Amino acid sequence: MPITALLATALLALDAAATVDPASIARASDPARLAAFHELLASEPHVAGTPGDARNIERIADAFRKMGAGIDGFEVEVQEFFPLLTRPVKARLEIVGVEGEPAGSRRGVLALGVTEPNLAIDPQTAHPDLDIAWNAWSGSGIAEAGAVYVNFGRREDFAKLKELGIDPRGKIALARYGGNFRGYKAKFAEEAGCVGLVIFTDPGDSGFTKGKTWPEGGSWANAECVQRGSLITTEYVGDPLTPGHFASKDAERLDIASVALPKIPVQPIGYGAAQQILMRMHGAASPKEWHGGLTCDYALDDPRLKLRIEVEQTRAVARTANIIARLKGATRPDEQVIVGAHHDAWCFGAADPLAGTICMLESARGFCDAAREGRRADRTLVFCAWGAEEYGIFGSSEFVERDTESLARNAVAYINLDMAAMGLKPGGAVSPTLRASITKALAAAPGPRGVGSALDAWAKGKDAALDAGKPQYGDLGGGSDHVAFWCHAGVPSISLSAGGSEGTSYHSNYDTVAWYRATVGADYAAARLVTGMASAMLAELGDARSEHISATALVDDCVVQADRLVKLAAESKLPTERLVALSKSLADLRARASAADARIASAPTATDAANLRELKSMWLAHGGVEGRPWFRNLYAATDRYSGYATEPWPLLREAVEDASPDAPESLKRLDRATDLYVQLAAELATRVGALAAAK
Repeated sequence: MPITALLATALLALDAAATVDPASIARASDPARLAAFHELLASEPHVAGTPGDARNIERIADAFRKMGAGIDGFEVEVQEFFPLLTRPVKARLEIVGVEGEPAGSRRGVLALGVTEPNLAIDPQTAHPDLDIAWNAWSGSGIAEAGAVYVNFGRREDFAKLKELGIDPRGKIALARYGGNFRGYKAKFAEEAGCVGLVIFTDPGDSGFTKGKTWPEGGSWANAECVQRGSLITTEYVGDPLTPGHFASKDAERLDIASVALPKIPVQPIGYGAAQQILMRMHGAASPKEWHGGLTCDYALDDPRLKLRIEVEQTRAVARTANIIARLKGATRPDEQVIVGAHHDAWCFGAADPLAGTICMLESARGFCDAAREGRRADRTLVFCAWGAEEYGIFGSSEFVERDTESLARNAVAYINLDMAAMGLKPGGAVSPTLRASITKALAAAPGPRGVGSALDAWAKGKDAALDAGKPQYGDLGGGSDHVAFWCHAGVPSISLSAGGSEGTSYHSNYDTVAWYRATVGADYAAARLVTGMASAMLAELGDARSEHISATALVDDCVVQADRLVKLAAESKLPTERLVALSKSLADLRARASAADARIASAPTATDAANLRELKSMWLAHGGVEGRPWFRNLYAATDRYSGYATEPWPLLREAVEDASPDAPESLKRLDRATDLYVQLAAELATRVGALAAAK
């Protein structure tokens, strides 16, 4: 072995002396402490910017300070920021009868419920600080008009209405939850000329057709359960007034009028209220696939029926905070492994987000205990509780925007635990370069209730078994705090969770500890499973013996993405020759990538770290995705029409999706995007070849 390799190996061995064993730290969680964290943080409603939010910020900071007391190199920061937030003032939805009634008559007016009733079984549901049901960022105003059913309110649904001869202009749209981010329902309804939007939870998705409802013997949504949530759909993530920079108290801000926030009033309701509307609609029948779980017809419209919607909300800059705890690394403190979960909720948030937040806190406690015993990761571990995620992924985005370039250089990985512990079936999405290391960490973590390993239990697809020790990892999309790390700063990320429990209280006043314990379990086995997986990942990624970047996994995923684009182009009758060639050139890299990983594992050199990191940083482009420059990672962005799904290789994928054989300009754009990814593939080949050939 060359002397440089021997020296590097010896230094790495010395570095490793202080590391934490993934298997031991993964078993360090305590269900009693998880339960105590849960009761503490879900003790009151804590919407971002409210007094309850401020109290929870201090509770979390105090918990960090106590667990880290006396530990050298452990620091707690309450990172204040000041985003634009919105608050509900008034909401009302009525059926106001049919055309032909005498002018001014209010006979037949039926007020529909816009909040959940209290439950005797759960005293928390009577808390005075609970809000009415609302969708943050709704326009304020009053609209009285006919109703039109728009299915999920997707682009394709509005296109179908046009095909069926149904004109939504001047009407109040009625959409069911699902299919896309609720904000796009509002965006597309407004673009279609609707004057208001009502969004309802359908029992076919999460109500009585799934099983018994809460609290009548089951945990599924009852007829009055209402999903709250944000509607923001800006072309960037984070505070809408400070895109690209930190929302400090004195930050330069955009004019609110210049930000594309919804203008029409939007109101969420439960399926009991939705049925009152749909059962009175007797117009043209909707397509069969638009029907949900209600027993009434799902008619498209009825020119006689009128709804009245009234929404009033305020918008103002307000204070909230991220809580950051840093445990300094033993040998490479400048390098960071970050784990986070948001702390704000629409109500009590026992499931969303606290089923993940408590796991992050218990993991932090485990690493603090290990540090007291003289065991510490080589890299700095950063434990984060993010503020105002529910409003539009604000806290984590502000954290990233405050120090983007440093994070791009020094952050090894980010692990997200949003609403993570919801059952005993582990799963998640992982950036390609991290997949080999995450598989190793899962093998070290205990499985559900300590049986087997988490790798054994990892879900492959829907309820499918693990295949030959190779778990199936999803692509990272939108919807939570990994977005800024992965899509803006290019930090490889993991969205980790465990699901499988039967029921939902999502974003409703029923998301309480009582509901969680009845549904997921009072033994906190799900939280122990997630805590163990997260701790094993932190220990593995915090170990300096590896850069945790797999060239093989990256190349394999590049081939998958190229092949998908070939198929998509063929379906659209677009030319595929260059895309096929791109896929083949990437497939030809597999042998060199495997050789590179094998050589690095057996004989690491001093230059390997920088060369490996180029495999992830090469995808960052300051110009970003066309039309969405905030999304700088050309490997992945959030889907531009659903908000939740991922767009791997977004610049090229969008060019393929928008191209038409009959539109020469769109084909030129496709050629330009293909040129760029051909160049990236060539750069990848050069870097992988250099890694394989290094001595």
